[in-house]
Amino acid sequence: MSIAFTFPGQGSQSVGMGKALADAFPVARAVFDEIDAALGQKLTAVIWDGPDNDLTLTENAQPALMAVSLAAFRVLQDEAGLDLRKHASFVAGHSLGEYSALAASGALTIADTARLLRIRGRAMQAATPVGTGAMAALLGLDYEQAAAVAAEAAQGEVCQAANDNAPGQVVISGTKAAVERAVEIAKGKGAKRAILLPVSAPFHCALMQPAADAMAEALEKVAIAAPVVPLVANVLAQPISDPSEIRRRLVEQVTGTVRWRESVEYLAGAGVTKLVEVGSGKVLSGLVRRIASGVEAVSIGTPDDVAAFAPTLR
Repeated sequence: MSIAFTFPGQGSQSVGMGKALADAFPVARAVFDEIDAALGQKLTAVIWDGPDNDLTLTENAQPALMAVSLAAFRVLQDEAGLDLRKHASFVAGHSLGEYSALAASGALTIADTARLLRIRGRAMQAATPVGTGAMAALLGLDYEQAAAVAAEAAQGEVCQAANDNAPGQVVISGTKAAVERAVEIAKGKGAKRAILLPVSAPFHCALMQPAADAMAEALEKVAIAAPVVPLVANVLAQPISDPSEIRRRLVEQVTGTVRWRESVEYLAGAGVTKLVEVGSGKVLSGLVRRIASGVEAVSIGTPDDVAAFAPTLR
């Protein structure tokens, strides 16, 4: 059996996430404390007590989701004896989850990851004026069809495929007017549904270039080591391990397409038979079942999940 550990992105957050882990395991509590100290903020209060509007702010949601993922990962190491070198072939993460994957695999420290995600969240939010960008989910169209719809709708503005999540589930991003045009065009092209998403900014498109510039500057100041197992990068859907390439691809990721469907297909083709989603929610596990039917998907975000998964490692 070959295992890959995956880490969720924005949208998987919920008030109270990770609290049971922190209450049950000192190593999980230590991760939350470390992130609070790195940010100079009691982020745990926002994660566990809300309100939801504060948690969903991009600058909070990104380090918060990483905190839960790394807390769960540390519990797996401490309680179940997880050793990535021994038990895993790859790591991967969806958008901000790529940072969680790098922290879990030893390429980044937890403190640096928290600070990078705070910068990333703020920069992505500030990249465009509020209300000028939009994102939409096009359901029932494959990636090529969705990309063609986006190109037709652009009309000199920005509109591009942002997330290729699964067969028939592609998210587009760009200027508000262009994305609205794309929604109407998609309906005429046979999309089962084409709906605007309740997001605060148009992520993973060219409008995020100011955020990409901010991340390039921030990443140059941070030490990156080679991960103990390769990272399947969002923008390549291929494994990478070289620190300089990791730095470059993290910058490209801000404006580039999250190629999640292809990433999972790569993992399946490389012999991975179990994908373990570490952190809040079950979004990635659900996508895996749609992409690669022969790959088992497991979610780990609670003490019960840890207990159920531990025998796999032993």
